[in-house]
Amino acid sequence: MRWCRWRMKGESAMVAAAERAELHKTIWRIANDLRGSVDGWDFKSYVLGFLFYRFISENLTDYLNEKERQAILEDGGSQEEADSFDFATLSNEEAEPGRAATVADKGFYIRPTDLFGYVRARAKGNENLNEQLAGIFRAIEDSAKGTNAEADLRGLFDDVDVNSSKLGNTVSERNAKLVKIMDAVGDLPLDHGSAQIDTFGDAYEYLMTMYASSAGKSGGEFYTPQEVAEVLTRLALDGRKDVERVYDPCAGSGSLLLKFAKVLGPSLSRKYFGQEINLTTYNLCRINMFLHNVNFANFDIALGDTLTAPAHWDDQPFDAIVSNPPYSTKWAGKDDMALVNDPRFSPAGVLAPSSKADLAFTMHMLHWLAEDGTAAIVEFPGVLYRGGAEGKIRRYLVENNFVHTIIQLPPDLFFGTTIATCIIVLKKSRVDDKVLFVDASSQFVREGNKNRLNEENREHLLSLAFERKDVEHVAKLVSIDDIAANDWNLSVSSYVEPEDTREKVDIAELNNRIAGIVERQQQLRASIDAIVAELEADQLVSIPSAENPREGE
Repeated sequence: MRWCRWRMKGESAMVAAAERAELHKTIWRIANDLRGSVDGWDFKSYVLGFLFYRFISENLTDYLNEKERQAILEDGGSQEEADSFDFATLSNEEAEPGRAATVADKGFYIRPTDLFGYVRARAKGNENLNEQLAGIFRAIEDSAKGTNAEADLRGLFDDVDVNSSKLGNTVSERNAKLVKIMDAVGDLPLDHGSAQIDTFGDAYEYLMTMYASSAGKSGGEFYTPQEVAEVLTRLALDGRKDVERVYDPCAGSGSLLLKFAKVLGPSLSRKYFGQEINLTTYNLCRINMFLHNVNFANFDIALGDTLTAPAHWDDQPFDAIVSNPPYSTKWAGKDDMALVNDPRFSPAGVLAPSSKADLAFTMHMLHWLAEDGTAAIVEFPGVLYRGGAEGKIRRYLVENNFVHTIIQLPPDLFFGTTIATCIIVLKKSRVDDKVLFVDASSQFVREGNKNRLNEENREHLLSLAFERKDVEHVAKLVSIDDIAANDWNLSVSSYVEPEDTREKVDIAELNNRIAGIVERQQQLRASIDAIVAELEADQLVSIPSAENPREGE
């Protein structure tokens, strides 16, 4: 039986790998079709936009079919009658009575003639395809107006400009490109019933990775690798089997929030909160929620500056907080008097420097963390040792026993930077008054042009963090008094002594070898002196004198 389970698991993994390879192959085919006319960032927006369009079309159809077929059976209808119902085949008039209930459940509504499959089947040769799609996208967003889902749907298709000259100089050229995109996205193997991978979500993550290296130039965003996201999630869980409220104040594409669903599985009660300042990324974050089948009622992603205009005052505190804030970005700081007295920042007695907002984000997250919650935050290394205001904030964090763990990560893990970042774990309810410092700088494998945390690396790092014990050259528990004596420095290298990898030398043996070498040198020198003396004597004998030229013959 065990062999059978292993076999089934292996076969499932092989199927998943094949599906993922096909998915990535198709995405590259779309990229090749658009090469030369649409750059990477815009291409990503088009593909994700149409992926989203297809997903919500099929997801809505599946949902309504299941609901209606169950109702038919409950009303005494036959199985054959139930199986024959298909929302996609209804006329718009036949489907309209169910609009209100559908919006209440799903947050949006799509008419049967506006579904992805219906439009795709009639796209080729449609001279008004671009205008039709623009109208459909508006109609989907408008279907949520006046409902609780309005904010979650508003502007989701803003980055999918079907009338953009980037698609072509003429309407016919643009429509030809749109047909290619719809056909390619429509051909993706996204069978909801049998797929071994979360194909919609996987497509999203693959696209993020594809363009992460250039995203900072074209989109202003960098993305957290999925392996690092998993580490942050498990640190924030802190051994708990589930959490109800997850928060990321710098949500980006939403991948850190959704990693909880990957690690723990889906949950009808778990809710995801986040805020993102970049409009494009904000839209992508909401799309990512839908693509991972998170209902609109289970997420609340806001647009805006978290530090100066936080959107979730009424929703905090949060059970788990994960974040990879922008490194050393500027913020208003002490120039804004409202921030000086802000309860998120004022407890430290000083604000983070205007040129470096890292610890401002940290203080914000600490304030919104539940008493029994855990926050796992990626930090720029400088915040752990720089002086001035940052030193005073570190003192506040350590003296009040909020700092639980500091982890030094390997270099070159993150897209857009090669620096070796750190993770700081914060907790309000501590059972001890020591900080664990972990040096995980060597825990990586090199893949392509980036370092990566493989499963072994991740498990080793997490075991060190959870066991909380001294491990020579790797982990060190340090008291608050010792940190105070070190001027509140939180750099891992200040407490974890690196292993000396230099060759160990036996001094006594070395001295004996040197003595032997000296003795041998003396012997050689004496031998050389003897040879030289002998040569000189022979030379004197063989040289004739001036009085007797034949002397010596």
